Amino acid sequence: MTRSWKDSDVKLDPIRKETIAVIGYGIQGSAQANNMKDSGLNVIVGLNESGSSWEKAKEDGHKVVSVKEACSTADIIHILIPDMVQAQVYKEEIEPNLKQGKALSFSHAAAIHWGWIVPPKDVDVIMVAPKGPGSKVRETYQQGFGTPSIVAVFQDYTKRAWERTLGIAKGIGSTRAGVIETTFKEEVETDWFGEQVDLCGGSASMIMNAFETLVEAGYQPEIAYFEVLHELKLIVDMIQRYGIAGMYRRVSETARYGGLTRGPMVMDKEVKEKMKKALKMIQDGTFNQEWTSDYKKNGKNAFDRHMKVIESHQIEQVGKKMRQMMWPDSKE
Repeated sequence: MTRSWKDSDVKLDPIRKETIAVIGYGIQGSAQANNMKDSGLNVIVGLNESGSSWEKAKEDGHKVVSVKEACSTADIIHILIPDMVQAQVYKEEIEPNLKQGKALSFSHAAAIHWGWIVPPKDVDVIMVAPKGPGSKVRETYQQGFGTPSIVAVFQDYTKRAWERTLGIAKGIGSTRAGVIETTFKEEVETDWFGEQVDLCGGSASMIMNAFETLVEAGYQPEIAYFEVLHELKLIVDMIQRYGIAGMYRRVSETARYGGLTRGPMVMDKEVKEKMKKALKMIQDGTFNQEWTSDYKKNGKNAFDRHMKVIESHQIEQVGKKMRQMMWPDSKE
């Protein structure tokens, strides 16, 4: 039976006297640090002194110190820097300042699951992974609600690891919406799978193929853009709020019948088999090896050849004009 917790199930008292160092102050780091600070927890922010986030964190009211000092001072070290730099920062600045009984905390399991970071046996290793971007984590907290999280304990040296995990989850507002227990293995494998075949890769490829199909059949690119991209958000919003069946009950009868009969024709068993192949490549480490090798060789340029294909696609050229028409003040 999967364990879950709501706000009334968790107290902040067990971690109120502990110092929590948030390492990194990007969108997720700033959101979680600000939420925990506003919840009354003792938060410091560890950053590179030459980084652009230093002044921003100070302006937000945080005590800002070097990563080394933050890790030396803190009881809980909450690592919210990008995945691909975590191992180096850990080796150079975090590991030398780890002491018995501290906690290493993450919002994504990759570094631990794939062995990029191998923690000592005398610390807790925990995870609080919000199911939403940092902007949403902050926005929902300020609205008096929260973004749900999945939580896990990889190593419980102190026998207080769950108190620490749930305390952080409550501090960032996630228990208001609800938190669910997972494992580090389950989190990283399902997270990567969702990103690749559905949320990012699958949806983007589906949209581009649908757009090409209409344009190649002679329809106006602007009309194709509306039908296969712009309106997608309306459907996704309904699915998120009401579920798949709830979405179908809220669209026209023609859309309902067409979707129910033609959807499985397009997204068929062959597509599912390809999804299984993608999942297998995650599970057996193939994707991890490919990704880390490409990043070590090319750094952020590892994305360039793929991004150039998308950026030069007709749907992006049309889309820029369409979005400018609808939201003239927005910047891309």
